[in-house]
Amino acid sequence: MSDKNYERRHLETLDRDLGRLSGLKHPTTYLAHPLISIGISFVFIVLAGSIAMFFFENTANVLIVGVAAGLGAYMALNIGANDVANNMGPAVGANALTMGGAIAIAAIFESAGALLAGGDVVSTVAKGIIAPENMQTASIFIFAMLAALLSAALWVNLATWVGAPVSTTHSVVGGVMGAGIAAAGFAAVNWPTMYKIAASWVISPVLGGLIAALFLWFIKSRIVYQSDKILAARKWVPFLVGIMGGAFAVYLALKGIKKIIKIEFSTALMIGLAIGILIWIIMIPIIKKQSEGLENRNKSLKKLFGIPLVVSAALLSFAHGANDVANAVGPLAAIVQASASGTFAAAVSIPLWVMAIGALGISFGLFLFGPKLIRMVGGQITKLNPMRAYCVALSAAITVIMASWLGLPVSSTHIAVGGVFGVGFFREWDAQRRMRVARMKVPDKINVRTEERTRRKLVRRSHFLTILAAWVITVPAAAALSSVIFLSINHFFNGSI
Repeated sequence: MSDKNYERRHLETLDRDLGRLSGLKHPTTYLAHPLISIGISFVFIVLAGSIAMFFFENTANVLIVGVAAGLGAYMALNIGANDVANNMGPAVGANALTMGGAIAIAAIFESAGALLAGGDVVSTVAKGIIAPENMQTASIFIFAMLAALLSAALWVNLATWVGAPVSTTHSVVGGVMGAGIAAAGFAAVNWPTMYKIAASWVISPVLGGLIAALFLWFIKSRIVYQSDKILAARKWVPFLVGIMGGAFAVYLALKGIKKIIKIEFSTALMIGLAIGILIWIIMIPIIKKQSEGLENRNKSLKKLFGIPLVVSAALLSFAHGANDVANAVGPLAAIVQASASGTFAAAVSIPLWVMAIGALGISFGLFLFGPKLIRMVGGQITKLNPMRAYCVALSAAITVIMASWLGLPVSSTHIAVGGVFGVGFFREWDAQRRMRVARMKVPDKINVRTEERTRRKLVRRSHFLTILAAWVITVPAAAALSSVIFLSINHFFNGSI
């Protein structure tokens, strides 16, 4: 009996020890994954620098170009870890995409947008913010761009680490501006371009919010509030997908294939109209089949917006790649050109390998560090269903496309957050309007807790003010950091630059 008790106690002790080891498995995995991700990122940064040095192996600035390429890769990784969550978060939060599917779609379309349509905004970042003719030498210009790239990368990395919702576009523009001021004074900054960019920072979230609200109003009025919701969805969901496909076709015709053939704006509109109509027709039987057997309620409508939401997320990733690749490789492109030719006032020509560093870096950053932020954007900022997420994604895509077409380095973070708040503010307005109507019809049976309604509003507006504060501080912080870095480089080289 004593032996049995001893054996039982021994087995219990062994079970407890195994339980402790099992419990260590999860934190060990948690600790190992970031280390692996950091290791892969480091290898990518070193590889990017090595490739750049290979192309410049016989030049005097080979080391500078290698360092700049590494910093460009570092910045691209941060963009993928931070900004892409704004594109894929709504689709994942609305359960229209799995995390793996979102990462795959984003990686493909981000890379395609960067490689096919990213040139104009890169040129704006590289040459539009600092007036190169005000720089004294090519070396000063090169080190100003290097300081801007390093400061932007450090600031975005720090902000991402502490969870601050900052804009990578703000960071790089502030970095370029601060380095330019430190290198050649306030005259080095192209202030008319800065005013234009600053205006876009205000216009883009407002426009994104308005477009998202308009699409949600359309969906609610034409589908949700109809007596036969399924019949209405069969009519209008294909039309909405057609709009999205047409917009994508116009943008691709204007920007994506211009290296092969130049297409006029009117021709691009006709192409977009034709493709939009074709997609509309194709989607009619698809949506009809999806809607068979669905109950006439709002929950059923969510299933019909799965395809539009996935397509809009892909479109947004393409537009984001075209627009935000400039944040990673704009200063790098300027450094490469100035190092290769010795001139820095001419228009920037962007080598394919430079664009590839930006595109691959964004994809790697998304894959290695993006899932956590995607979950946060999709489920923790605001409650999203497929219809609301579709409005946010489509609004952001259209706004980014318009901005990239105009060559404006707008912030995808601003646009996406503007779309989220546009949807939220419209829902508040619509709920209050319906409540007023209900009170007029049945005044004695409607009891609304005004305090609770006000509290919800205050939480939303408080969050908006927090984000706004982060936006405001990013440009001066990045500019100040860039100025310090440039002056440190200048001091290190004994003023020789």
